[in-house]
Amino acid sequence: MFPSCLCHAAVAVLRRIEPTIVLQQLGSALSNTALQMLAKDRCLNATYPDLSPEASQQKAMTDFFMTYNLILRLVPIVPALLLARGGDRGWRRLPIVAPLCGYLLLSVILLLVVVFRLPLEVMYGGAVVYGLSGGFGAYWPGVMTLAALSSTATDRSKVMMKVELLYGTAGVVGSLASGHMFLVYSSSLGNGIILLTVSVLLRLLCLLQSVVLLQVNPRPSEEPEDTSRLLPDASGEAPPEAPAERNRVNVVLLVATALLYGAAVGGAMEILDVFVLKEPLSWSATEVGYGNAAGSLIFLTSFVGVMVFRRCVSDAALILMGMLSFASGIYFMSFVRTTSMFYLARSLNLFALIPMPTIRSLLSQQVPASSCGTTLTYLQMALKLSGLAYIPAFTKIYQRTLDWFPGFVFTLASSVTVLGMIPISIVSCRSRPMRQPTRIQAD
Repeated sequence: MFPSCLCHAAVAVLRRIEPTIVLQQLGSALSNTALQMLAKDRCLNATYPDLSPEASQQKAMTDFFMTYNLILRLVPIVPALLLARGGDRGWRRLPIVAPLCGYLLLSVILLLVVVFRLPLEVMYGGAVVYGLSGGFGAYWPGVMTLAALSSTATDRSKVMMKVELLYGTAGVVGSLASGHMFLVYSSSLGNGIILLTVSVLLRLLCLLQSVVLLQVNPRPSEEPEDTSRLLPDASGEAPPEAPAERNRVNVVLLVATALLYGAAVGGAMEILDVFVLKEPLSWSATEVGYGNAAGSLIFLTSFVGVMVFRRCVSDAALILMGMLSFASGIYFMSFVRTTSMFYLARSLNLFALIPMPTIRSLLSQQVPASSCGTTLTYLQMALKLSGLAYIPAFTKIYQRTLDWFPGFVFTLASSVTVLGMIPISIVSCRSRPMRQPTRIQAD
């Protein structure tokens, strides 16, 4: 009887979205470290006129990652929108399964590049294949849509942060292991073969689980999906429905906040991966894995922050707290010269991942369930399109300031974050007058 119950429990767990998130993120953590070290190795002998060897290597690496990430953002736009429409028409697994096929093919191509010593530019083709499958722009809204539709509007922020927590925990485990696994040799093929082989196997298992076992049966929300509430009422009473025009303004302000914050975070993280490979840090594969794990650990601390503060502050205050956390940490990163200083700067980013899932939660409450996936995907696509501007901008600024102040881009990211705090502050101020008349009437 006990083995039978245990078997049923295991099958029930495998039919949920959580194993999909864990397997996919473990595979991503391994392949990200491999790609980072592969780019460093292939750009080691790059030379540019009037540039030192280290500056030439940094320029070659940043140019590669700029083109690679632009492809990752541009190509998935149309496929992701089509997958989102299919998901809202009842095919909820489609926006998850299709990108997982792209993830698997991307890992296979990266493995082939390492094994057969193909040019690094082959990864551009892998990025195109990945993008045609919908990419992260389809996968993550698909996951978030399942989380949103299986929760009430009141608990939606908490549920979405639990998804982020699981995602971050898997990232920490995978990143900690990736640096050590990269150094393991496979015959005479060199470093990274074992690491990428495990990554391919994990993503294959993830795809099989999502196709064969994943069950989509969201619990209907106990609250109206078209509720206009943006900020929780401190009195516990549901506020009256806001005018349609007021909702539109608030949604525009929320999107503006997401775009500015996304640009600051995306631009800074784009450069940080290359920044740690140059002097004075000059990280090895193991240190790169530890650094990536520190970044994934922020998922856990952000989740704790939501759990602790969500009952005493509004969602807008949570967003501001997270943005302030990132702005302070990334500003300190401008002056990092040692590994210990790096981890100190990252420790200031404890709540940096709170804003995005909270913004998604607020937006998901403004639309019916039938268009929730499309709305979240539109936001994700807007974030992707903004990358077409901020990625080249941050890359070129970093290259121009490399000799006199390499950390200038981090100061710039901190300034953009502070600018992004203005729209969400306006949302908070505009929502306060709505609650006071409600209390007076109740009294």
